[in-house]
Amino acid sequence: MADLSTTVNGLKMPNPFVIASGPPGTNANVICKAFEEGWGAVICKTVSLDAEKVTNVYPRYARLRSRETNEIVGWENIELISDRPFATWIEEFKQIKDKHPGGVLICSIMEEYNEDAWLEIVERCQEVGADAFELNFSCPHGLPERKMGSAMGENPDILEEVVGWVMKAAKVPVWAKMTPNVTHIEDPTRAAFRAGCQGVSAINTIRSVASVNLKTLRPEPSIAGYTTPGGYSCQAVRPVALRMCMEIAKVIRDEFPGRTLSGIGGIETGGDAAQFILLGADSVQVCTGVMKMGYGCIKPMLEELSVFMDKHEFNTIADFQGHSVQFFTTHADLVRRQAEEKAAEKAMKVVTADEQWSGDDFVEQSDALARG
Repeated sequence: MADLSTTVNGLKMPNPFVIASGPPGTNANVICKAFEEGWGAVICKTVSLDAEKVTNVYPRYARLRSRETNEIVGWENIELISDRPFATWIEEFKQIKDKHPGGVLICSIMEEYNEDAWLEIVERCQEVGADAFELNFSCPHGLPERKMGSAMGENPDILEEVVGWVMKAAKVPVWAKMTPNVTHIEDPTRAAFRAGCQGVSAINTIRSVASVNLKTLRPEPSIAGYTTPGGYSCQAVRPVALRMCMEIAKVIRDEFPGRTLSGIGGIETGGDAAQFILLGADSVQVCTGVMKMGYGCIKPMLEELSVFMDKHEFNTIADFQGHSVQFFTTHADLVRRQAEEKAAEKAMKVVTADEQWSGDDFVEQSDALARG
């Protein structure tokens, strides 16, 4: 029987499945629900010191459905970080840790370009039991005028500076959450690791416009007839997320051994999780999947991952973590490998002794011995 427990940056988790920052971690009630259902860790919805500037609108989601099955395959949101007072969060962090002392609680934090603010939020969250931090450098919508979220994450120099601030105060592991809205995700990844953080999370949502309503001619989600680009998630982003996780895994393998990756992007099954782990993820995060299926979706995902591991005789997550990264190469190398494979196949058909003749390959073997 496969052992799904894992330790990431010293965080001991019963399994690699983590509630990603967002609505599923929006208060103490739902965070405790996640622990009770068996999630390996929970990342709270992103908090900041000053929530008074955060005002959400509604509707704030737009969903893309399959034309064939009507299943939700894409999900856009324009939801902001938590609008709850920081003092309330501090009290609830205490409550969560009192109720679930063994639960891994990761605080997602975001602040403006202000060292004192970052130091304060880190120190105050640590005091009430935060087990780790995830730095939100990646939210693609909302608060750009405050230089927050992806406005920082798209600039490796600023990201590196801010991570450096955090590492001065952090006494627990720190992950930097990467934005996919860049040309080369390796660049901010390297910046985060140079500054000293133990891991990165990838990817956050992809900046998008979900659709335009052909009756009203207004883009969705529509608020008083207007909208703004939002973050795209769900199954449709998984191929992009897998590619970027593979690229990050190569950076870790070649330049920063020992650092970690938490994979995110359209994970809804144990098989999805296995793909991210095969491409280098140490843990996997789920947000939209919980919004579609509820906190109980952890149970079938655990079963599916366990079945996968048993089938391949993997006893632990470490047995296959990053295994498939080695099979990525350049297009030029693919051409070379294919030529070598064809040459080898042709050589195999050259008969050098009478007992090698085959009824199935007789014509090919005859051709291989002929000239002209």
